[in-house]
Amino acid sequence: MNFFCSPFSCTLHLLHGSKAVKRTDLENEIKELIVTTLDLEDVKPEDIETNAPLFVEGLGLDSIDALELGMALKKKYNINFKSQSNENKKHFASVSSLAEFIATFA
Repeated sequence: MNFFCSPFSCTLHLLHGSKAVKRTDLENEIKELIVTTLDLEDVKPEDIETNAPLFVEGLGLDSIDALELGMALKKKYNINFKSQSNENKKHFASVSSLAEFIATFA
């Protein structure tokens, strides 16, 4: 994780593979992955709020969606989630929290 600053702003860049990825780009990738993996026909990636809850209220995903999404994230970013971990709820709380987890462990 690196911060690049100009006189006007700082941007967080994440290392993804061999390239630097902006945090917003990673969040957008996750939104796209959610829509395509879960076949959300009436939802576009730009409709998903970055900090909104993914489960119950918010996007309204369920436990089956979490399993499918977890497998897709593992495949795309080579990350592992611990089964039966209370930390998973924290990681899957929002797109923002998923991006933070991926940036930390990918």
